Amino acid sequence: MIAACGGAGAAPHHQAQQEWSASVDTRSPGEPIMAIVSLQRQQITIYDTKGWILRAPVSTGQKGRETPAGIFSVLGKEAEHYSNLYDDAFMPHMQRLTWSGIALHGGVLPGHPASHGCIRLPYDFAERLFDVTKVGMRVIIAPGDAAPLTIANPVLFPPTSGANAEAAAKAAAAEADEATRKADQARLTAATATREAARASVTMRVQENQKRRAEAKLAAAEREIASTSSDDDREAAKEAQTKVAAALADIEAQFATSKEQAQAKLDAVAPARQAVVAAEADARAAAEKARKLAHELEPISVFISRKTQHLYLRQSFEPVLDVAITIRDPDRPIGTHIFTAMDRTGDKGGIEWTVVSLQHEQAEHNVAEHTPPSGSPGGQGVQLASTDQNSPEAALDRIVIPPETAERIAAMISPRSSVIISDEGLSSETGRHTDFVVLLSGEPQGGIATRRRSYGGYGRYGGDRYWGSSFRSPFFSTW
Repeated sequence: MIAACGGAGAAPHHQAQQEWSASVDTRSPGEPIMAIVSLQRQQITIYDTKGWILRAPVSTGQKGRETPAGIFSVLGKEAEHYSNLYDDAFMPHMQRLTWSGIALHGGVLPGHPASHGCIRLPYDFAERLFDVTKVGMRVIIAPGDAAPLTIANPVLFPPTSGANAEAAAKAAAAEADEATRKADQARLTAATATREAARASVTMRVQENQKRRAEAKLAAAEREIASTSSDDDREAAKEAQTKVAAALADIEAQFATSKEQAQAKLDAVAPARQAVVAAEADARAAAEKARKLAHELEPISVFISRKTQHLYLRQSFEPVLDVAITIRDPDRPIGTHIFTAMDRTGDKGGIEWTVVSLQHEQAEHNVAEHTPPSGSPGGQGVQLASTDQNSPEAALDRIVIPPETAERIAAMISPRSSVIISDEGLSSETGRHTDFVVLLSGEPQGGIATRRRSYGGYGRYGGDRYWGSSFRSPFFSTW
């Protein structure tokens, strides 16, 4: 597995360089939904749906091997990873961002950019973050300052599935669990019926053998009577015959009962096994229904490129849609903005959206002087009200999407979904088993440029591996 960034070192803790903080708010942090890395500040901030929850210093790529600015997501995780590019350097709690080797991982922080392109984290922070993140978490690498700000805009896809779809998925999951329980019970019933039938058959065979031995004794007694000439001997033989005949009658009665019981138990086996087949089929159907409904609620990623004038959609890292759209004033820059559906609002299943706008370092420095702070624990910042021609609102207003496409996307929107609008095209890092990777072309990309791209599966978490794959996506021109 290519894993990028050497120089992680042994693991000495330089305490002054390794300090990090958790949210000081009294609320319990939720599941991380995005991470924002500021290359300028050498800092990472983790957000849940309500605000920032963790913050730590980082060390990104040194000059010539810069960490590329752009939009990424966690593609895979490996608790103990060693680089096969840089002298087997230890990269603990590695979270992969590209298949060419950019990752988050624990490492030494000297207080300035020092890696070969990866994002080094304090060791204990890397371990804590590794434990709470999931594959697919969004990671935004900004040249300067960036933070999610709440935004409300009618152009953003209003969800049409809402709470009803979530309730249906929950009900389907419960039905699948119940169907699985019934299948387990059917298998237990069939196993019990088979076992009882086998025991009854054994009892029946034992009594059948007893019956045969008793019949043999009776026949022997009858031959004894016929062959004896003495009245006393004949009388004794007749007495023995009577006892053997009585014993045989008892055995025959028991055998008849056992045979009837065994047959009943044998007759019960076939229906029990048929019930297993039916219950397992029901369980598979219920599980498939639950899987389908759960998949429909998986977050989607939409990428709108001014460069290609196309809209792309992915779900669970797989391509779903590629359609032409219209961007007004196509020759004018639109910026790079990522809109994230954070959580549902109200009883009607609305969505609260935030936006992070990525600008080149100098432009972002200028905007920061006029932007209200957004780093208060538990808060996302104020609603955007920018009049800049490259503002998120201006970007949304320039997008014209075919109505049927907009309706389809609205039906798929759920919390953690995202919409990316950018001047950029799709990075060649976007491939199989990735979300959209967007690189800011105006920023240094040394950490990408110095690597030979190759594709991997999901590491130790499963999935196929295609090292050096020649795969070419039908959606993308290069790989």
